[in-house]
Amino acid sequence: MAKYADLKLAHRIFMRRYPFSNYAISDVPGASMRKPLAESRVALITSAGLRLATHDAFDRSIRTGDTSFREIPNDTDVGVLIEDHKSSAFDHSGVAADANLAFPLDRFRELVAAAEIGELNHRHFSFMGSIIGPERLIGESAPAVAELLVADEVDCVFLTPV
Repeated sequence: MAKYADLKLAHRIFMRRYPFSNYAISDVPGASMRKPLAESRVALITSAGLRLATHDAFDRSIRTGDTSFREIPNDTDVGVLIEDHKSSAFDHSGVAADANLAFPLDRFRELVAAAEIGELNHRHFSFMGSIIGPERLIGESAPAVAELLVADEVDCVFLTPV
């Protein structure tokens, strides 16, 4: 694991000035599983900024971060996903080589085939990471996705933060 001292100077300066937010545990939504995973509908959410070629690119010009999201259909070939993540704070080559590192859709298909989980939702979601102004994400985008997941009767969400 990288140490703080291993970061580039620009990233160390950024981290010192980053306006971290603190949220009380009561502010963090969560839920208990109501049925076993083997009977559950699962959706994936990533903050890798992945999208299809037919989607608009994430807007890298927004200083505090693009809080929009993209729907990724369940039948998507992971190999065609485009990584749009703006951060230079990590090595993007792993995700470029295999998007399953940030969006393990193929691995979850294997879990369905092995009857470890019930089924995958018909759609999954991708956000841009590195959101330093999370107000719109917390107040608008995340609740919008939560509403879609409830409408889809999703039982469990697997989040891959990048």
